[in-house]
Amino acid sequence: MASKFGDSIMLYLGFQVVLAPLTRQRSWNNVPQPPAILYYSQRTSKGGLLIAEATGVSDTAQGYPHTPGIWTKEQVEAWKPIVDDVHAKGGIFFCQIWHVGRVSNTGFQPNGQAPISCTDKPLTPQIGANGIDVDQFSPPRRLTTDEIPQVVKDFRLAARNAIEAGM
Repeated sequence: MASKFGDSIMLYLGFQVVLAPLTRQRSWNNVPQPPAILYYSQRTSKGGLLIAEATGVSDTAQGYPHTPGIWTKEQVEAWKPIVDDVHAKGGIFFCQIWHVGRVSNTGFQPNGQAPISCTDKPLTPQIGANGIDVDQFSPPRRLTTDEIPQVVKDFRLAARNAIEAGM
């Protein structure tokens, strides 16, 4: 049976089995912050699976403010105490790595460049999660065939970094 707990949806069978990923937007400069230790720890049970919020694989992967990444040493080190606390309570932690593609704008991209994507077709503005603000998306730049290996490399590094962080 599903149950609502705070801002998290969890599946219960007498204990928490799975924590679905939620975008918390509480990181600073793409680095998870210490309050995340409490957040994930409170949602951990022995044998339970926690899926981390979407975690960027590179500086071009970002499309939302205050979301965590896992492409730098600093980010890996920030994830370690979070993961350690989940493991100490008997939980299993999985890192959801992602790249937002064209769901971004130049303000989130290195040097203000256009977001990279498989297409150059822009997205239309959308009402934000708060129901008030309008999310604006910059026209993306179509990734060239020669650039694809870099994106693959970004995902590979992020996966290795997640393992190094203990996930």
